[in-house]
Amino acid sequence: MLRTLAKLLQVLNSETEPSQITLGLAFGMVMGFTPMLTLHNVLVLLLVLVLRVNLSAFLLGIAIFSGFAFALDPVFHSLGALVLNAEALQGLWTDLYNSAWGRLEHFYNTVVMGSLLISVALFVPVVWSGNRLVLRYRAHVPGWFKNNRVVMALKSSRFYEIYQSLSRVTPS
Repeated sequence: MLRTLAKLLQVLNSETEPSQITLGLAFGMVMGFTPMLTLHNVLVLLLVLVLRVNLSAFLLGIAIFSGFAFALDPVFHSLGALVLNAEALQGLWTDLYNSAWGRLEHFYNTVVMGSLLISVALFVPVVWSGNRLVLRYRAHVPGWFKNNRVVMALKSSRFYEIYQSLSRVTPS
């Protein structure tokens, strides 16, 4: 737990662009909300590896949003059932189910459909609000923490040692 928090702080305090951090978090949201063994998650993983995305934020996003996904499964199921049972879309769903790619994607599963729709709808708001939060964090929090007495006491703790050891490690 401390190591994860230290990595998050390290990413927030690094020279990484805010958009790289929030894109990683948003792609992690898509993978965390939707069941893992689907075709769109392969596409998300490919995009994460091709684009300049912060991998720590991506992995953190998967962990965070996977936890929320279990609580939101009834919502995902309801939305997926609503969309899959829409009379106007029956031809599309039949054609997708009859194709090999459509069956690999598992669109016929209500939870997959609902979670994918919600994660796609939340993608841009997560990136936009995340960028704003990272910029605000970088503008206000580090300066405040530098002069705080509690933080000075924490600098002598085990957490700070872990944070410092991670800060010294440079990727090859």
